Amino acid sequence: MCALLLFAAACSPEPVEKTPDAAEAAKEAPTRSANGNELIECAIGGAQWFLRECEVEKGTAEDGSRILIVRHPDGGFRRFTVLTDGRGLEPADGAEQAQTDLVDGRLDIRVADDRYRFPATVKAHAPGE
Repeated sequence: MCALLLFAAACSPEPVEKTPDAAEAAKEAPTRSANGNELIECAIGGAQWFLRECEVEKGTAEDGSRILIVRHPDGGFRRFTVLTDGRGLEPADGAEQAQTDLVDGRLDIRVADDRYRFPATVKAHAPGE
């Protein structure tokens, strides 16, 4: 019996190099949907937890401004206008106002009971601003 245990221990595989965990991998590259659009974290309808399941589609409005269409997993969607003054995004439809906050390199937006986490690029202010 002891010889069998020693044989099994001698045949155990070599230790493998540890791969990065899922959180690290998620930070390196954006997750894509089946349509090729980026997926962002969202908490829809007052959900407590964020899940990476809202699809972001880029487009152009009739007036030429850039818009983002965020598609919810339940089939709903919300449109945002990309602001060029550095404030980020604002809802393109409806009367509801957005609450925005820049947190850890991302733009957190709340509109009514829906919350979204967009990747953000913070640009340095120009001299004299």
